[in-house]
Amino acid sequence: MNHPLPRRALLRAGLSGAAALGAAGLFPAWARSGTPGLPPVLSGEEITLRVAHGHFSTGGRSAHAITMNGVLPAPLVRLREGQNVRIHVDNALDEDTSIHWHGLILPFHMDGVPGISFPGIRPHSRFTYEFPIKQFGTYWYHSHSGLQEQMGHYGPLVIDPAGAEPAPYDREHVIVLSDWTFEHPHKLFLKVKQKGGYFNRRKQVFGDGAMSPSEKLMWGEMRMDPTDIADINGTTYSFLLNGHGPAENWTGLFKPGERVRLRFINASAMTIFNVRIPGLPMTIVQADGTHVRPVETDEFQISVAETYDAIVTPTADQAYTLMAEAIDRSGYVRGTLAPQLGMTAAVPVLRERPTLSMRDMGMAHGSGEDESCAPEHAAMGHCTPGAPAALMDHSMRDTSLLPDTVKVGVGVDMVAPMPADRTGDRPLGLEKVPHRVLTYHQLAPLVPFPDTRPPARQVDIHLTGNMERFMWSFDGRKMNEGVEPIRFELNERVRVNLINNSMMNHPIHIHGHFFELVTGQAHGHPVKHTVNVMPGGKASFDLTADAPGDWAFHCHLLFHMHAGMMNVVKVRPMAGGAQ
Repeated sequence: MNHPLPRRALLRAGLSGAAALGAAGLFPAWARSGTPGLPPVLSGEEITLRVAHGHFSTGGRSAHAITMNGVLPAPLVRLREGQNVRIHVDNALDEDTSIHWHGLILPFHMDGVPGISFPGIRPHSRFTYEFPIKQFGTYWYHSHSGLQEQMGHYGPLVIDPAGAEPAPYDREHVIVLSDWTFEHPHKLFLKVKQKGGYFNRRKQVFGDGAMSPSEKLMWGEMRMDPTDIADINGTTYSFLLNGHGPAENWTGLFKPGERVRLRFINASAMTIFNVRIPGLPMTIVQADGTHVRPVETDEFQISVAETYDAIVTPTADQAYTLMAEAIDRSGYVRGTLAPQLGMTAAVPVLRERPTLSMRDMGMAHGSGEDESCAPEHAAMGHCTPGAPAALMDHSMRDTSLLPDTVKVGVGVDMVAPMPADRTGDRPLGLEKVPHRVLTYHQLAPLVPFPDTRPPARQVDIHLTGNMERFMWSFDGRKMNEGVEPIRFELNERVRVNLINNSMMNHPIHIHGHFFELVTGQAHGHPVKHTVNVMPGGKASFDLTADAPGDWAFHCHLLFHMHAGMMNVVKVRPMAGGAQ
């Protein structure tokens, strides 16, 4: 088990590191420790961003980065519902770039996806985004060009409501979580392409008390490893909170008794985080920029590209540790909430790493390895009544289970025999913790989705891949293989079923739209733009295709998207009858 550095060493490193980095101007004002009140931001009708080469330092090391206005993360852009904005982007790079406004409702040609909604921003040129602000909430922006996002091309975006704030607060802090690598991202991509599980250096072995010989044989026959949870992990990544590493201890100030709003944004390329503040409950008030009925919890998982807003009300004159663990427990980043700079709280020890189970293979509808064969599974010939799940006669290689709409080939080597709706499951590694853990089923919209029509039709999309060869796709087809786009009629109401045939989490994001995540709960379905589909699981959402144009639809794990897990949603007709 890994242990954090001693508290005194962390404090010394944190204060000296933060001071040095702040003095070097590497952080925008909003990301610096102890910034009081609402920090200086970019706002108004006219905003200019400059994308350029730079350097970034953390943990005593430095590497090339892509920055905006010379800082990493990028400046906080703060807008107001109802305004119009013109954002001028100057590209000082020697390659094309772009900015996608993640979660914003805008004309499709302003969405910022090269090859889909616009050509991209050419080297040493300017492009101006211009659009009305039709919403409010917590969002972010990032490059959609190559792997630039991994190199630092991301920043937060907050839109204030035109009227009363549904979740009032006394103070706020924007919390941008991300992963940083000192290697060029194309080298990382080459490594995972050349060897499956390249970064999974903590494989289970006999005698570690977690795997029996029969289980080891079963996993071996499937050419899978139960610890293969994150494609790229803490063996290579440094995890950041507002650009600060764990030892640099970003600190957000409060006065006891204040309602403090924490705007969490997962701007990582590949890392899902489990977030908690020991001793301080969090009340979730917003998910993906839309307000939800307040729900109190002690921990939540934030997948790549999701945002959550939480209200905390610290009453004691003490410090609290803000802890974000990588989903595979290969590392963490922490910050501090405190009444004044220099205060720290105990940093939790990294918890035991989780392992994948039969449920993560889409082979069991229960929650544990010891689940017995259910009658409906026996009737399908998938198991023997009374046999434990680990001994069931399942196969994740039986591609005959897939429908004809899925292209079967070398790029599809996994099939979930019995995928289940997992939107109500506790996330991986948090199944048995003693405290409260947020699930999608607990999220209820503060304002119901305006379209109450039932879906007129359903569309099944299989999330497919070959983990050994790092091939990822929708329905067995990669984006660069001339895949047929997903077509919706304008204002059509559609239910989209996402079926995860892999043992990886996939945060699926659609541009230009929000959807109702189908949870079956009486209190209503949360409204989101990104949903994490758990391994071997299913998730469904109801979409009103009310935005004409061409929109990106993809897994937001950057390297999965880069490998081909992406498609285009075409909403027609457009103005003037254009097709």
